Amino acid sequence: MRSSNPVFSRRGFSRDNGYAGFNTAPQAGYAQGNPYAQNPYAQNPYAQNPYAQGDVQHGAPPQAPATTDRMTMDDVVVRSALTLGTVAVGAVLAWALLPVSGTSYGLAVGAALIAFVLAMVQSFKRTPSPALILGYAAFEGVFLGVFSEMFNSRWSGAPFQAVLGTMAVSGATLLVYKAGWIRVTARYARIGIAIAIAFMVVMAINLLLVAFGVAEDGGLRSFGPLGALVGIIAILLGAFFLTLDFKQIEDGIAYGAPRNESWLAAFGLTMTLVWIYVEMLRLVAIFSSND
Repeated sequence: MRSSNPVFSRRGFSRDNGYAGFNTAPQAGYAQGNPYAQNPYAQNPYAQNPYAQGDVQHGAPPQAPATTDRMTMDDVVVRSALTLGTVAVGAVLAWALLPVSGTSYGLAVGAALIAFVLAMVQSFKRTPSPALILGYAAFEGVFLGVFSEMFNSRWSGAPFQAVLGTMAVSGATLLVYKAGWIRVTARYARIGIAIAIAFMVVMAINLLLVAFGVAEDGGLRSFGPLGALVGIIAILLGAFFLTLDFKQIEDGIAYGAPRNESWLAAFGLTMTLVWIYVEMLRLVAIFSSND
C-alpha cells in the first residue's frame, strides 16, 4: 500500500515490493483471520519453499534464504539509530547556532519544506535512497531544533519532557505490540488510516480557517482544552503508525526482504517518532500554560 503523503506512506513492505501488504486478501488454505497469511510461493519472491529444504513432515513455515543480503533486525536498529542520530545532530546544531528570531523561524520553515519534499520523493521511489533519507533527517532536525528552542524559551524544559513522553509512548506501544494485545490486521490498518486521513483533512481545514481569520487562537490547535484533546488524538495516531511500522519490520525480516529495505524501516520509524515528538511538545506546552 502506498500513499503520496509521507506521513501515511508505509510502502517499505507493500505489495509493490512483492511481500506483505495490507490490501492482500487471505488465500484459501490459510488462516482466515490473518491477512498476512498469503501463499508465500506465488506472491512473495523472497520466501523460500519449505518443501525444498526444511521439515516437510511437520509443515515448517517458509524461511528466508540464508544470505547476507537479507534484512535483519540489526540492520533496522543500525539504520534507525543513524537516521535518528542525524535528526538529533541537526536539532542540536540548530538550537546552538540559530538564536530565537524571525530569521531562525524562516530558516526552520524552509528546512521543514525541504524535509517534506525529500520525504515525498522517497515515498514515490520504488527503492530506498540513503541520501534522501539522511537528507530528510538532517533538515527535519534543523526544523525541530528551532521549533524546540522556541518552545523552551517560553516553557522551560518542555523539549526534555517531550522527549521523555515520546520515549514513553514508543516503549508502551512496543510493549503492547510484543505482548500481542494489538493485532495488526488488514481491518485494523484500514480503520486506523481512514481515521488518520480524516484527522489530517480536518486539520487542513482548520489551518485555512485560521489563516483567513475565521477561527481565532488557532482553532482546534489552540492552547486550551480543545487543543489538548486534539493533541492526544494525534499522539494516539502516532502510536497507531508505530504498530504498522513494527508489523512491517517483522514481515520484512520474516519474508527475507533485501537488506536495503531496512532504510525504509528507519525512514518510517523516524517520521512517526518526529510526529509523536512534535505533538508531545505541543501537549506539554498546553498543560504548562494551564498551571
